[in-house]
Amino acid sequence: MNLITIEHVSKSYTERMLFDDVSLGINEGDRIGIIGINGTGKSTFLKILAGLEEPDAGTMIKGKEVRIAYLPQNPVFSDEMTLLQNITEGLVHPEEYRDIPGEAAAMLRKLGIPETDAVPSTLSGGQRKRAALVRTLLMPADVLILDEPTNHLDSAMTEWLEEYLKKNGKALVMITHDRYFLDAVTNRIVELDKGKLYAYKENYTGFLLLKAEREAMQLATERKNQSLYRQDLAWMMRGARARSTKQKAHIERFEALKNREKIVVDGEVEINALSSRLGKKTIEVEHISKSFGEKTLIRDFSYIFLSTDRIGIIGPNGCGKSTLLKMITGNLAPDTGTVEFGTTIKVGYFMQENEALNPNIRVIDSVREVAEYIETSEGKISASQMCEKFLFTDAMQYTVIGKLSGGEKRRLALLHVLMEAPNVLILDEPTNDLDIRTLSILEDYLTRYNGIVIAVSHDRYFLDKVANRIFSFEGDGVIRRYEGNYSDYRAVCEREGRPVSKGISEGNARGAGAASGAGKAGTSAGSATPGGAGSEGDVGEKSDSRATWKNREQKVKFSYKEQKEYETIDADIAALEDKIATLEEEIAASATNYGKLQELSAAKEAAEAQLEEKMDRWVYLNELAEQIESQK
Repeated sequence: MNLITIEHVSKSYTERMLFDDVSLGINEGDRIGIIGINGTGKSTFLKILAGLEEPDAGTMIKGKEVRIAYLPQNPVFSDEMTLLQNITEGLVHPEEYRDIPGEAAAMLRKLGIPETDAVPSTLSGGQRKRAALVRTLLMPADVLILDEPTNHLDSAMTEWLEEYLKKNGKALVMITHDRYFLDAVTNRIVELDKGKLYAYKENYTGFLLLKAEREAMQLATERKNQSLYRQDLAWMMRGARARSTKQKAHIERFEALKNREKIVVDGEVEINALSSRLGKKTIEVEHISKSFGEKTLIRDFSYIFLSTDRIGIIGPNGCGKSTLLKMITGNLAPDTGTVEFGTTIKVGYFMQENEALNPNIRVIDSVREVAEYIETSEGKISASQMCEKFLFTDAMQYTVIGKLSGGEKRRLALLHVLMEAPNVLILDEPTNDLDIRTLSILEDYLTRYNGIVIAVSHDRYFLDKVANRIFSFEGDGVIRRYEGNYSDYRAVCEREGRPVSKGISEGNARGAGAASGAGKAGTSAGSATPGGAGSEGDVGEKSDSRATWKNREQKVKFSYKEQKEYETIDADIAALEDKIATLEEEIAASATNYGKLQELSAAKEAAEAQLEEKMDRWVYLNELAEQIESQK
């Protein structure tokens, strides 16, 4: 049964067209993942589906009895009520024999929030988002519309949410950048791309294959159109005699090709900022401990960071991962122990929130505050050029930061960090709010980065691609080290009968990021010897064993047949154009004679085919003639 339909919907934001004349139907059983680069209007699209925002054009049709529950990206609570009261307000109905407050409290505990009587403003941003998720899931609804439900969830929470969404039977439309979660939960992918909507009846893996096929077909069509346009342009530019005999249809085709909507290749974030030189001494952590009240988060941890380290830090929410990052960066003092920095260390800290961004200034001004120019592998480039590499167009650079989407702000914050040219990158939940394409580019950049990477993440896909060593928080302040990426870590846990950390989003993903072999467990907390980093396979360049002893430059020239054809081809084309014009006159005069009309039409089609062939030859022969002339 159809639940929601949007027809011919368009929406713009300031001067930017988000989507243009798009349509979509949502039916019972649909589990739709919405994807697209940041700033394409994904959240706006969800608001239109939820009836919270009006499109500029088009309609949103919802069944009379269809109920919608919506999870916003930035939920709002009232401090005049407790957290539990905020969640349950309006949900308890006399005819429903359900303990809604009890269900809400149980869900909050599953999502790591036992304080049901807390004032919402005392909670962290992640806790408020998880509480809003509980409120949304408890609403009586036929369609769940969720904006980034997996942000701020650890693995146990993500697995619980995954099973909940699979079992509840409600239609689902969601935005998430968690690629494994998309694979596990969705049965349809909807992509917003350059103002258009593309729907695929597949999960994320299937979508990747179908999108590649679609883009290949579009590019093949564009290449064909470009070829036809070049031919027609050459034809239009021939001498006066040829112009006088041009066909109307041919001219119309030329105009249509000239004015066609060109295929635009997706812009991609270009990350190529240089890191600063890293000296022999990096960061040395010796016997650090940290407690808050009676809770010990980190107990007697030591480690000397290697210049090749790609550290993935995992563990459940609240275990102390961000606390460890703050101590490593010097933003928080340990209770005991020391953290020493080499003289060349320059830290770039990509935090969970975008606190450093002033919402009242323009994008370009915020970047210029970091640096007017930056050295990259391509040489010195300006702040404006760096913005362009991060997909901030000229118009967007003069937009106030407060008007950017959440993902665009996150991308801008990453740009700020990388412009500092750090040689140690500290990343706290880097996958939150970054679109999938930017994530893929960031992952590739980090594997090539000339410095140390330390990342807290719940995203297994990210950890499998980036990490070569895992720090796992295993309770009571103990941090255990494992060699390799997350799949290596998991293999060791399974082999040794250890529990897998609850801080990773597993999903039911097919092993896209699985490593080829299991890593080795490192020493327990207190080890100061890093051990060997997991290595990546070296890709050697293949050399051609065939050698040529002589490579003489060959001059281009006409063959005898080509020379004769070149001398007569203009006349041949003009004769064919005259023939087609005559046939068109005869067709017009024979409109009532069906037999004659068929004969003339067939002759015209044959003449047009011959003309196309001659035009192909004309382009080839003229290009050859130009090459011959240039050799003289």
